[in-house]
Amino acid sequence: MDDKYIIAIDHGTSGIKAAIVSAIGKIIDFEYEKTPIYFSNGGGAEQDPNDWWNALINTSKKLVQKGSVESKDITSICVSSTFSSTVFVDKNGSHLMNAITWMDTRGAKYISDVIKGFPIFQGYGLLNLLRWVLKTAGAPSLSGKDDIAHVLLVKHAFPEVYKNTFMCLPSKDFLNLKLTGKFKASYDSIHLFWVTDIRDINNIQYDYDLINRLKIDPEKLPPLMNSTDILGTISHDVAEEIGISPETKVVMGSPDHQAACIGSGAVRDYEGHIYIGTSSWVQCIIPFKKTDPIHSIASFPTSIPGKYQSVNEQDIAGGVLSFLMDNVIYHKNRLLSGTPPENPYKYLDEIASEVPAGSHKLIFTPWLNGERTPVDDSHLRGGLYNISKTTNQDHIVRSFLEGVAYNTRWSLNYVEKFIKRKMDTLNIVGGGAKSDVWCQIFADVLNRNIRQVKHPMQANARGAAWIAAVGLGYISFDDIPKLIQYQNTYTPNPKNRKIYDELFYEFIGIHKRNKAMFHRLNK
Repeated sequence: MDDKYIIAIDHGTSGIKAAIVSAIGKIIDFEYEKTPIYFSNGGGAEQDPNDWWNALINTSKKLVQKGSVESKDITSICVSSTFSSTVFVDKNGSHLMNAITWMDTRGAKYISDVIKGFPIFQGYGLLNLLRWVLKTAGAPSLSGKDDIAHVLLVKHAFPEVYKNTFMCLPSKDFLNLKLTGKFKASYDSIHLFWVTDIRDINNIQYDYDLINRLKIDPEKLPPLMNSTDILGTISHDVAEEIGISPETKVVMGSPDHQAACIGSGAVRDYEGHIYIGTSSWVQCIIPFKKTDPIHSIASFPTSIPGKYQSVNEQDIAGGVLSFLMDNVIYHKNRLLSGTPPENPYKYLDEIASEVPAGSHKLIFTPWLNGERTPVDDSHLRGGLYNISKTTNQDHIVRSFLEGVAYNTRWSLNYVEKFIKRKMDTLNIVGGGAKSDVWCQIFADVLNRNIRQVKHPMQANARGAAWIAAVGLGYISFDDIPKLIQYQNTYTPNPKNRKIYDELFYEFIGIHKRNKAMFHRLNK
């Protein structure tokens, strides 16, 4: 099957990546185009769906024109996209406003109105929480970052848009609509609307009691399919613009969480992976439905029909490095002289490698946009702790990498309690996995073996390609462990155990002692 090729679309927060991937997961070539995000007061975070679509066309077209493979050998296209970014479209498939992204918190008050009640548990009305958890394994996040919060925001704050909305679509399914003209969603992409009953993983359906409680219009919700189902063939105009056959199949695909799981190679029960992109997570496939409401970990539908996936998400991970570069080191003001080097991120690795483990006991908390797991708290904020007269920029650089690892260890502890076993080895993917220094930091802080997947930045694209390959009958999910390749394995350095245990203990203490302050400052 090495001569069957898929155009795999990896739609992330910062841009669109189109890759040509063989059915057995070989990355042939890729193109990337950045897309902007628009922040506004009050927690707004929007993107223009036209930017997504134009970037998808541009990158796909460039790939085909480069001629890495013959266009006749491209059999399908499959999209992976950001989880919980929502588009409101009319009957013609045109979007009615900017997409509301997973970073947007403006819908929080509407979720609170729906989910409140007595007695109160973790900010939820306990009876309401149980009603949702029983059917969906979770409940709408109080942060307002889920799709359903976006729908309620539009209903209440933009009533004309809501009135004219034909369907509310996850971002992946909006791109699929543009590719085929079909209004559909997958069982995994719809989940953060919190209106599907997943108790029978083989028979997921909309739950009209939950829909009625949210007071949203059920006809605005799309019909559902499996991630591996063939949605249809690409529209003739789009095929012509990209330069591929109008017979090219479009496979439903999955959100980024689920696609990264497939692309990490950890597709068997209890095999774990870490994803380090703008956000991050620790996840694994599991054979049961379960919920940890205290630490925001739950079982969600995944790309593999009939399988659940333990889902948790940390809000900002690799994104702290762009913050460090753009807002601190190369912030444009009168003190900045010269221009940044062409690839400044490689210097971060070099700098961090020269600083001792623990960064001279400097601790960074990466909660720049609040946190989701293991605490769901949009009021938290980042900070540098234990700065002294000898602290310098080098210590800060390494502390940023270590802070994300401490946060990952915090989450890993609860994921392993959730699945009732230790994951001795974790596959690592995403942009952060390119860093050898960061991989070793993760191994040391987590005290786990870390396997660096080959081409880690292409995990979502590889996952989308494999979802398509399964849907088209080229491979099965059982084949994937034999197809995945690793470029390195990092084992914990016992010399760093003491310092990282000490600093992780203090990291947890920072949250306990300061969460009330963050609420006062950022409510």
